[in-house]
Amino acid sequence: MLLGRIVSAMFRLMVAALGLIVLGQAPLSAQSTTIFTQSNTGSINGNTICNAPLVRNINVSNSFTVGDVDLGVLVTHSWRGDLQITLQGPDGTRVQLTDGDTQSVSGDNLNVLFDDSASEVVNTDSATGNHSTTAPPFQNTFSPRNPLSAFSGKASAGTWRLEICDLFPSQDNGSFRYAELRLTSAPSTYADLSLSKTLVGTAPSSGGSATFRLTVTNASYSTSPANSVAVRDYIPPGFTVTSSSGTGSFNPSTGAWTVGTVPIGQSRSIDITGTVSASAGATVTNTAEITASSVADIDSTMNNGVTTEDDHASASLTVTGNRVAGNPPALSCPAGNTLFDWDPLTWAAGSTSNSYALASYGNVQFNLANPGTWLNNAGLGGQSPNLQTVLNGGFTGQKALIELVDLPSRSSRVTTTVTLPSAMPGAQFRLFDIDAAANQFADLVVVEGRYQGTTVTPTLTNGVSNYVIGNSAYGDGASNSDSANGNVVVTFNSPIDTIVLLYGNHSDAPLDPGQQGIGIGDITFCNPTTVLSVSKTSAVVSDPANGTNNPKMIPGAIVEYCIVISNPGGAAATSVLGSDALPSTETFVTGSIRSGTSCPNATTIEDDNSTGPDESDPFGASYSGTTVTGTAATLGAGQTFAMKFRATIN
Repeated sequence: MLLGRIVSAMFRLMVAALGLIVLGQAPLSAQSTTIFTQSNTGSINGNTICNAPLVRNINVSNSFTVGDVDLGVLVTHSWRGDLQITLQGPDGTRVQLTDGDTQSVSGDNLNVLFDDSASEVVNTDSATGNHSTTAPPFQNTFSPRNPLSAFSGKASAGTWRLEICDLFPSQDNGSFRYAELRLTSAPSTYADLSLSKTLVGTAPSSGGSATFRLTVTNASYSTSPANSVAVRDYIPPGFTVTSSSGTGSFNPSTGAWTVGTVPIGQSRSIDITGTVSASAGATVTNTAEITASSVADIDSTMNNGVTTEDDHASASLTVTGNRVAGNPPALSCPAGNTLFDWDPLTWAAGSTSNSYALASYGNVQFNLANPGTWLNNAGLGGQSPNLQTVLNGGFTGQKALIELVDLPSRSSRVTTTVTLPSAMPGAQFRLFDIDAAANQFADLVVVEGRYQGTTVTPTLTNGVSNYVIGNSAYGDGASNSDSANGNVVVTFNSPIDTIVLLYGNHSDAPLDPGQQGIGIGDITFCNPTTVLSVSKTSAVVSDPANGTNNPKMIPGAIVEYCIVISNPGGAAATSVLGSDALPSTETFVTGSIRSGTSCPNATTIEDDNSTGPDESDPFGASYSGTTVTGTAATLGAGQTFAMKFRATIN
């Protein structure tokens, strides 16, 4: 690493320019923003160590209460990860904006506006990407490593001290070029609300109980109490709420905490207790955010989802216990099952779209999309994706679809979409090699199903080298190619017509992961079945006394009936027929039959006989004797057929 840094520094051109101190001001009004600039350049070199940093002072003569602080900084440097930047307020409050990453973040220059409301943290965008050497405007907006909200409620007037030092002195040099201190005044009436979350007690084992404590605080320098305060707790997968106690009320189904009033300088808390179902070694993170208040928060925007603001909080626990491979649930298939077997199939190396027959049901379609690079590895069948015999314990000699990739970032995902020929009542398959390698990758696989556009969540069963939270599997240990430790079993015990896998990395991976790969094994599908259900509703539409204005069920009243036949099964039903015999107390209204796919849209006119083109457009309906009959030549999986008709009360 050191040699690489020296070589890279030799081929980098440092940009130097003269600068002058320029202190800019703007008229101050209610919640106005004043910009103070500093352009007295200075060298950052082997002498600029963190015990003796480069210091640039910004003098502020305007006197007001600070509501918000943003800081823009331009530094030219040939290894951005070496820079540590700290801002100190007139009262001595200090905020370190960058931690530096001397080993990974090698890009040139730092051209950043630090803003707590930014969604991305500084030095997490690109390890090697270069910033420009011209500002303002600043090329990037990132949130700092520590929040600038520490200055909220402080007095603005005095000397603000900007410190810049080099964490790897004498290796790469640079120069401070320019800074902007942007101070926004607080409104006359405000509250500074902050949220904290802690784990009460120790982390449990899988199946045990855990308690998270949420606390809302209204700062002592606020000018107003906060009324109607509300918080949303985003209950994580793997944690099921069982009870709550404390201020206000909590809705476990939505995570909404109705806090009420938080006086100046006081706090309100609630304890949320639940059962942890995640497997041993899993990290369960519970986050929450303030969503409402009667007065403005001077340093946060409520309910905006920005995790770096102080109205957002999180706490994590790691499930204790010795991890063993889980036992997958049995696949329940009342009509038997069909195996989609890779062994007799071929897959052109590098192909990202293929279709294969699944018994007599039609074709299964596989489509793969990769934002990174598909790799070529002779030991894994050559160019990926491809079919290769897996060596994982208990499955030696079976083929699997191998996805060997190099992803450009930790947030990148390979998407595998499996489209089924028809709805299947259930499915089960194995994923191979979900694991992690230090400083290289940390596998994350998220699995979802679809049924007529609705998301279906499967059950995932962990191996020894991974843990499961909800429908996500996280690799956190090594698994050799001949070991079953990296296996994960996916089970759908409800109907699906599509399977989607998102493959990438979780937070343990480096910003730019290296080579990683998984395998998708054979898939067992439950055989489709037809399940028909019927429902009937009625409504009085008119009567002789009231007409259509609040009609009653009296002699002469007209009643409209609607019958709905549904097929929630996985296979199409053919030659569907439903009938309804009218009682002797009612008389059918001639020509009143209508058909459709639901009661509201049953508008297709049907005549009363059982012949003619209206019997197949696409449904049929007729009346004979005392019976109304409806027919559907085919009623597909998930489809419905409705018919409406009217009768007069005798």
